[in-house]
Amino acid sequence: MLQHAIIPVTPFAQNCTLLWCDETMKGAVVDPGGDLDRVLAEVKRHGITLEKILITHGHLDHAGATQDLAEQFELPIEGPHPDDKFWIDGFPVQAQMFGFPPCRPFVPTRWLADGDTVTVGKVTLDVVHCPGHTPGHVVFVDRAGRLAQVGDVLFAGSIGRTDFPRGNHGDLIRSIRDKLFPLGDDIRFIPGHGPMSTFGEERKYNPYVGGNH
Repeated sequence: MLQHAIIPVTPFAQNCTLLWCDETMKGAVVDPGGDLDRVLAEVKRHGITLEKILITHGHLDHAGATQDLAEQFELPIEGPHPDDKFWIDGFPVQAQMFGFPPCRPFVPTRWLADGDTVTVGKVTLDVVHCPGHTPGHVVFVDRAGRLAQVGDVLFAGSIGRTDFPRGNHGDLIRSIRDKLFPLGDDIRFIPGHGPMSTFGEERKYNPYVGGNH
C-alpha cells in the first residue's frame, strides 16, 4: 500500500509529500520546493529509500529544489507535462521575483502526459493532465488506495489561481469537474497548500466548482 507524509516547505507553506510503498519501503518526493533538510529528515525517520522525484507543475514553490535533490541522490525526475517547460526554464527569474534563494532549472528524466503511469515501489499511480493553474499541471492518482496528489488544481474550499502566465480559468474548472470528480467521491486528496479533503466534499461544497455552479 501507498503511505504518505506531508512536509510544508518554503515561505508559501507548500505541501511537499513523501509517498512510499510500505512493502518495498521505496519512495518518491513529490514537489520538492525547498527546505530539503526537513524533507530528508522525514525520509530518514520513516526509513525510506528514495527512488525518484515526481513534479506536479513548474512553479518555484513546488519544484525549486528539484535539481539539488536529483543531483544529491542521483534520482530521476518524472513530470510535469512539457507545457510547463517555460516555467521551469524561468526559475532564476521566478526566484528573484518571489524573493527565493537562487534556484536552478532542471530537465525531467521523463515528461508526463495524460494517461501515463508512474510507479512508487510496487504501487502504480495514474497521471492525469489537469491544465488551468499552469498549462502543464499533472495530478497523480492512486486508484487502489483512493488517494490523489493534486498540486495547485484544487484545495479544500478553493481552486488554483489562474492569473499567472498561460493560466486559464475555464480549463481549470473543466480539469476539476471532468477529470478529477469522476474518479470518485471517496478519493482523498493532498493539495499543494492547506489541509486534505475529498473529491466528494469539494463536489458538494466547494464554492467554485461544487453544488450547482
